[in-house]
Amino acid sequence: MSRRTADRVRVAAVLFDRDGTLVEDVPYNGDPERVRPLPGAKRALDLLRSEGIPTGVVSNQSGIGRGLLTDADVRRVNDRVDALLGGLGTWVYCPHVPDDGCGCRKPRPGLVIEAARRLDVAPEDCVVIGDIGADVLAARAAGARGVLIPTAVTLPEEVESAPTTAPDLLTAVNRLLTQTQGGRL
Repeated sequence: MSRRTADRVRVAAVLFDRDGTLVEDVPYNGDPERVRPLPGAKRALDLLRSEGIPTGVVSNQSGIGRGLLTDADVRRVNDRVDALLGGLGTWVYCPHVPDDGCGCRKPRPGLVIEAARRLDVAPEDCVVIGDIGADVLAARAAGARGVLIPTAVTLPEEVESAPTTAPDLLTAVNRLLTQTQGGRL
């Protein structure tokens, strides 16, 4: 199916980075009690759900590869995020450290491609929303569109090179929904 139907932009799914995008970034968090949703995150997800747009999470979790977290720790934190935000369609994360050279670690496309497969949509019909350049680069590498929400950890050059930015998650989703109804992304 085409990404555009007349002037509408096709969005088959929205994929989010977890830390710094949906929830506060707590480095190497393995404690579900430390999960704090970012302002507007639940509302943004509820808006997507109300439009029938599937959601998922694509997240680098190198704490596993570094021996700071277990796979079970990450799953418990993800479960807590689901409980607080109403549940996301799929969770895909990379446990590798940057030097492992895997194809799943953002900025490579593996996480985006796998999340799209699990949601039964084409990667090019997905939008990836994140807070650092690796999120946008992973989207681009997978053929998806990326939206950057700059935070204190976002580098200035990442903002400058991002194809689309938004000041916060709720604004990003509202813009996306407006664009799917006749505007352009």
